[in-house]
Amino acid sequence: MSFKKAWAAGLLCAVLVVSTACGGAGSSDGGDKAELSTALVTDTGGLNDESFNQISWAGLQQAEKELNADIAYLESKRDEDYVPNLTKFARDGRDITWGIGFKFEKALPEVANQFPDAKFGIVDTNLGGDIPENVVAVTFKEEEGSFLMGVIAGSMTKTDKVGFIGGVTSPLIKKFEAGFTAGVKSANPDAKVVPAYAESFNDVSKGRSLAANMYNDGVDVIYHAAGGVGKGLFDEVKTREQGKYWAIGVDMDQSKLAPDHTLSSMIKRVDVAVFDIVKDLKEGKFEGGKQVELSLADDGVDIAENTDKHVPEDVLKTVDEYKQKIIDGEIEVPATEKELKAFLK
Repeated sequence: MSFKKAWAAGLLCAVLVVSTACGGAGSSDGGDKAELSTALVTDTGGLNDESFNQISWAGLQQAEKELNADIAYLESKRDEDYVPNLTKFARDGRDITWGIGFKFEKALPEVANQFPDAKFGIVDTNLGGDIPENVVAVTFKEEEGSFLMGVIAGSMTKTDKVGFIGGVTSPLIKKFEAGFTAGVKSANPDAKVVPAYAESFNDVSKGRSLAANMYNDGVDVIYHAAGGVGKGLFDEVKTREQGKYWAIGVDMDQSKLAPDHTLSSMIKRVDVAVFDIVKDLKEGKFEGGKQVELSLADDGVDIAENTDKHVPEDVLKTVDEYKQKIIDGEIEVPATEKELKAFLK
């Protein structure tokens, strides 16, 4: 499977306004001639999270357009909704059903084992390596993209104090924090990284409160990996002095949330991964029981294309230099607290 392709069309779908129906369900009928059917179940962040749920749906929208797929979604209002929502699509006979986010790591294998003839995909976890034969797990080297965000933050801070807002404390989100901190310290050894966790992916008010506290305490650049919580960061930074306080987004280009206050976003090509796997299924090339991990070298993670709007050329040059070193294997980006401590020695 090649992920180095013209992914931009799929990414553009993500900026479309996504409407949700009552009860948290929706579909886009591929018509009588639909050649396959696919669906996704969101985590509690919802479809309009301006993050990985929304970008995943963009991948299915692209499948509808280019593969003549019938697509549908269900929004999970609470964790207890995961199993029934996945089960509904399996019983409906969907060709492949997606669980979006690591919070599905218990529910999705349970349902996949109950429906061995159905196929499933999961994003952001490899299920501890125990992947059922009818499941494909898509993961990313978020630490590599986050490292580049750290280089930008470390280079742009005027106070030598930058912040990180995480969603739920977990190995996945710690990858973002570790990579970001390593990037900050590489670009600016004097800079301090202040982390905080919302323990949520949808509490916008908590995100705004955490951001306000950081900015009030001297932080001038904040990177988030918190799903819908991140909306609170952008709500807060827009109230601050332009050119003095900055935010950095995640998963998709989030600059539209605060155009004059966003330095960059760490892009995860979830839409491309979802589309390509659905395409493989249509072509009879689906490979279950395996993990697909995407990195900087695969174009699986990167910086937003419009980063040059607020980030000067010399900083972008530095980012490109670090990016190439990571791709060439000269820098191994830490993904855990233990690896970060070793990296910073």
